[in-house]
Amino acid sequence: MADTSNFRNGMVIELGDVLYQITYFQHVKPGKGGAFVRTKLRDVMNGGITDRTFRAGEKIKEVRLERRPIQYSYRDGEVFYFMNMETFEQIPMSKEQIGKQQLQYLQENMECNGLTRDGDTLTVELPQFVEMEIVETDPGVRGDTAQGGVKPAKLASGAVVQVPLFLEVGDVVKVDRTEGKYITRVST
Repeated sequence: MADTSNFRNGMVIELGDVLYQITYFQHVKPGKGGAFVRTKLRDVMNGGITDRTFRAGEKIKEVRLERRPIQYSYRDGEVFYFMNMETFEQIPMSKEQIGKQQLQYLQENMECNGLTRDGDTLTVELPQFVEMEIVETDPGVRGDTAQGGVKPAKLASGAVVQVPLFLEVGDVVKVDRTEGKYITRVST
């Protein structure tokens, strides 16, 4: 058992018979009344997002999931196939299990972590930083801004991030996928 002071992003809790992964939490101490914790929870099995408020100190059942190395292989219609790097077995997953936010950064042959419970892979966790090629962006024109300006760029996976004006199509960039932010250009 854990309580609300133990909350962290990525933590998996059980409410009723449903497993939820905490994607966002905020401790709130209002001027009047008791403290509470606002959370966004993602259903591990079907990907649905739920907002939930907990009283400060409320007891929660934490679930320990094992992380196993898996690699994204290919997509067949609505099913995404991953390979267990230890046993080489194929693991099918729906886009709901992967999560909409992570799906936009998924690339073939990407090494991820499979979160497993009792030998069953429930969901996938992508690396925090991913490197991708820019496939579409407007040309940056010198003198457009007094400070460093940004422009939208579409990456190879389909995600759109804001990048500096000097980047062009074909450049490879490092992106923090949890926040959807450009980090740096990767030297090739």
